[in-house]
Amino acid sequence: MDKSLISRIKHELDEYRILLRSIPATVVTLFVVSVISMNLLANKTLIQLDWIALDGGMLISWLSFMCMDIITKHFGPKASTSISVLAATINLLTCLIFFVASIIPSNANDYTAFDSIFGGTWFILLGSTTAFLASAVINNTLNQIIGKCFKKNPDGKRAFAARAYISTFIGQFFDNFIFSIIVFVLCAPIFWDGFHWTLLQCAMCALTGAVAELIMEVAFSPIGYRITKKWRAESVGKAYFEFIGKGKKQ
Repeated sequence: MDKSLISRIKHELDEYRILLRSIPATVVTLFVVSVISMNLLANKTLIQLDWIALDGGMLISWLSFMCMDIITKHFGPKASTSISVLAATINLLTCLIFFVASIIPSNANDYTAFDSIFGGTWFILLGSTTAFLASAVINNTLNQIIGKCFKKNPDGKRAFAARAYISTFIGQFFDNFIFSIIVFVLCAPIFWDGFHWTLLQCAMCALTGAVAELIMEVAFSPIGYRITKKWRAESVGKAYFEFIGKGKKQ
């Protein structure tokens, strides 16, 4: 293997390790838990009408995006996307453990409902993982681009709000839409005895869900802003920034 490639891989691994040590554990924990919860809640359809359908994942997905916005603002889009991949990986591992638990027989009680929920459905996991990773890249990239438009006061409330609101709305829309298409248009008709959503329902689910989650983002974004302000004041992630700074000089 080329030495320069080996050096590059080592540098990326070192950067990732320093990043994991730099981001406060509370935010990472909330992020990972929200991703796992979102995957479980997506098994339930809350509303299904001719023009709209919503699943339970929308109740918690706003928290995932708020965590991404916080990490992107302070550490950058690459760092936020890296943590998103970590969250998705932990979610897949959790689903595997849930599946193993669901197939282990037990005569202690009737665990049919438990096994049905925690055993999961492979195409829901596929849809949620694909949609989450795609929307994470969209959200983090847009957040950074929008932030560059505020040259006079990039760390102000307006800049943070614009970054969070616009990127969250667009990211959430694509998250909901991609998930709905994969699960309820492509897979559900085959594996759920004809149950399906129409393209209109998917689009309205994506739009309505994005609006609902945006409202939650607006309500809780002041907390996110205060967190980034505190991190900046306390020089959180100093070792990470010094590391990537040295990498740019080399």
